[in-house]
Amino acid sequence: MELAFIPSPSSGVLYLGPVPLRGYAFCIIIGVFVAVWLGNKRWIARGGRAGTVADIAVWAVPFGLIGGRLYHVITDYQLYFSEGRDWVDAFKIWEGGLGIWGAIAFGAVGAWIGARRRGVPMPAYADAVAPGIALAQAIGRWGNWFNQELYGKATDLPWAVEITSSADGRVPGTYHPTFLYESLWCIGVALLVIWADRRFELGHGRAFALYVASYCAGRFWIEYMRVDDAHHILGLRLNNWTALLVFLLAVVYIVLSARKRPGREAVVEPGAERADGDAAADDATVDAGAADAADAADAEDSRKAQDAAKDSDAPAGAGERGAAAGDAGEGTERDAKKDVRDVKDGADSAKKA
Repeated sequence: MELAFIPSPSSGVLYLGPVPLRGYAFCIIIGVFVAVWLGNKRWIARGGRAGTVADIAVWAVPFGLIGGRLYHVITDYQLYFSEGRDWVDAFKIWEGGLGIWGAIAFGAVGAWIGARRRGVPMPAYADAVAPGIALAQAIGRWGNWFNQELYGKATDLPWAVEITSSADGRVPGTYHPTFLYESLWCIGVALLVIWADRRFELGHGRAFALYVASYCAGRFWIEYMRVDDAHHILGLRLNNWTALLVFLLAVVYIVLSARKRPGREAVVEPGAERADGDAAADDATVDAGAADAADAADAEDSRKAQDAAKDSDAPAGAGERGAAAGDAGEGTERDAKKDVRDVKDGADSAKKA
């Protein structure tokens, strides 16, 4: 008898009035927002403009969804095109079924199109969004929990997931929550990429390659635990072979890229660099104006001092005129200093703006 387990929701759909809110789609949407948010912060830190990540994501996300669905339908075609199945179900993405391999591959094509339109180097963009993609996967995996799918072997561990549905050949019981294992693994991948990027200043696509390699390492053993139907090649599931192949390609890329293009890109978005340069030029102009005003005030003070010295050599009868001139000189000096302060205050306001 199980003492504890993770209960599955009775339904994968919540209704907001007449509007259905499907848990699987909700998890994907939240994951996309998190990926764009984190990617934008990392892009700005690299010297890019705010909003560029979101603009490119407009191309990457739809391509990724199409690619993920295509990979799933092609590799599990029997679910949609075998006898007794309705091929229209292949378009019902909200019922689950996205292959991460197709999503990343097609999403990269969409991102390349968006990056090319913005004049942004694709490897730098990929490095910026890599941890966000891992977090999006971590969130998206909970969509499988809503759909009661992609679980592992039967177990009575306290963190087992309870499957209550008997649809599509499911057998109610408690199983390894492989969706949870992969979700936690993806969070670890995101933290690893962020740490390695700061520690080693990864560039030219190496942060993204690290994400790919580390994800594949975890996906290999998690995939081995799953019990859902899948195609096998030489005793291994198709996704195991895919994870192994992609892992090797990512490692090779990291090694070769580090040799040919060490370090990190100095400029990731030329337009952002020009904007920063214009702002710096404006600040320099304001500083120069303040300095010129200060020099002019000093010169005026020096001239007034010389005039006062000449007046001191005049006859005693000119004492009243000398005193009046002194008062006028002090008044002029105060006015000049006030002008300098006004100019400096204007310069400070311009810098803050």
